[in-house]
This record gives sequence, structure tokens and C-alpha cells, in this order.
Amino acid sequence: MPRTIVDAEVIKQAVAVASRAPSLHNSQPWTWVADGPELQLFADRSRILRAADTAGREALVSCGAMLDHLRIAMAAAGWQSFVERFPNPNDLSHLASVDFQRAGYVSDATRARATAILRRRTDRLPFSPPNDWDILRPVLHELVDSDAVHLHVIDDALRGELAEASRLTEALRRQDPDYQSELDWWTAPFELDEGIPRSALNSVPEADRVGINRAFPIDGPGERRAATGPDQARILVLSTPEDSREDALLAGEALSTVLLECTAVGLATCTVTHLTETEAGRTVIAELLGSTRSPQALVRVGRAPALEQAPAPTPRRQVTDVLKFRR
Repeated sequence: MPRTIVDAEVIKQAVAVASRAPSLHNSQPWTWVADGPELQLFADRSRILRAADTAGREALVSCGAMLDHLRIAMAAAGWQSFVERFPNPNDLSHLASVDFQRAGYVSDATRARATAILRRRTDRLPFSPPNDWDILRPVLHELVDSDAVHLHVIDDALRGELAEASRLTEALRRQDPDYQSELDWWTAPFELDEGIPRSALNSVPEADRVGINRAFPIDGPGERRAATGPDQARILVLSTPEDSREDALLAGEALSTVLLECTAVGLATCTVTHLTETEAGRTVIAELLGSTRSPQALVRVGRAPALEQAPAPTPRRQVTDVLKFRR
């Protein structure tokens, strides 16, 4: 089958949309290179957070989410993607190469997920329980569960133990000056295309109502969503058989699926990774699940008030910063 070179403007638009993918502290640790018929994804090592992400796992999860977002954006533009992961054993930063072929049609589900990319926000405020959960849960399992990645739902009886593990993890991290310096940097108000804006953070009263969340050194504004009360989100865990680089990348792709499917049906989400950044945290989560698999990321899923104004989108780097054309 002949390899197809996609028009540069289509590639640019797809990368711009896919750049809405979530990443640790909005660090956006990815670079794309368009090389003839291939679009190549690289991890940007300069953007890996060395204190929070000592093994580079979270960067790989982030890049996996970006890869899946790109695949969806291209599908919505009428192109089918063929992905080869880790194509170059001599370059560990080369995460994937993608070829394209014209698709016969664009499904409604694809259009819905592509639209969800632009609608999705990381919402750190308390949630009400997700509506129609008994319908959505099996759909998520069907979309995600495989030999590579499994979706777990934390039992409500275990939420207290998980919240305590979250609290202890944050208490230990408060004694780590390098970690705290990273948080200060990525929540600083002067960056225009990266990091977390103050409006996206929780104030102390808001954080007190969300037991499973990362603690940031800078308070968000006011006390929002007071009528919601304590957080009643469902807590999902994505796990893999091992803790390899491929496992982390595939977990990121599955994370993208979960976030966009939940967004498409009108639910709010928040990715939670501070517990999976430490070996002790991953061990606690695995024990709660009664599993020997490696937890890669947690996701809170629930309802935000229907009439509440949607949060502003967090900043993203320019397409020219993350996409290069080789020839």
C-alpha cells in the first residue's frame, strides 16, 4: 500500500487540536516531526519534571494522551492513523511513528470525541455523583479494558483509605524542596503558554472538600461550588501489567479515551497522578485494588453544576513550537 503524504495544513490543525491533551502541570512534554508521509512523536526531555516525575513516567502518560488525541483529530478530518510505537530502539525519545490513509467516512462517535477535545477541562473542584453511571461504566470498560490496560473503579468503602494515602503523600512531599520549587514554577503567573493558571487551582476550603487531589502552594480564588458539598466523584484507576515505558504510553492513550468519553456525555473530569508518582503510592493503590498490576493514573469523574460557567482553557504552546517539518 503506498504511503500517503497529508497536506501540511491538515497536520498543523490536527496537532493544534491534539495539543489540548492533558499533561503533568501542563508541561506539554512532546514534539512532533512531520517527515514525508510519517508524523513522528518524540518526548521532549527538557520538559520532564525531575522532582515530581523522577522516572519520566508521567511524561510518557502525557505523550500517550497526546498520541490518542492526534489520532482522533485526524480521524475527524477524514484520515485513519496507523501507529508504530517505539520504532527506533536507538532513540528512546522517539515514541511513535504515524502513517495515514484516507478514511471512508467519519463516525458520529469520532466527531463527538473530537469535539470533546476542545470542551474538556481539568476540573479540580468537588463533583456531584456522575449521572447514568450504571450505563457509562460498562461502556468505559469496553473501550479501555485489554491485556495492556485495565480500568478499575474504586469501591466507595475504600475512599477513606485512598484519601488518607493522598494526604500522607502530600505531607511527605511538603518536605521536598525540589518538588515544592517545581510546583511554584508551574503555577507562576507569568507564563503565557504553559503551566497551571491560578483560576484552575483550589482554594483551601475547596481543597478540603476534595480528599483525593494534589495540593498546590498557591490558593485558587474564593470558595466555588459550595452547594455541591464534599466531593462525590467516582475514582477510576488505569493500570498496566508492568511499569515499562510502553505500559506508560499505552496508559496515556487509555486516559485520553476515558477523559473524552466522559466529556462527550457531559461529565467533568480531573486526572490525579500525585499518588502514582511514588512507589509507595502505587503500592497502596495496588493493595486497595487487590491487584498486582501497576497503577498509572487516577481519574475523578462526576457532575459539575449544569449552569456553571465553564472554566477558561489552560494555555498551550504554539503549534510552531511543537511541530517541525523535516522535508
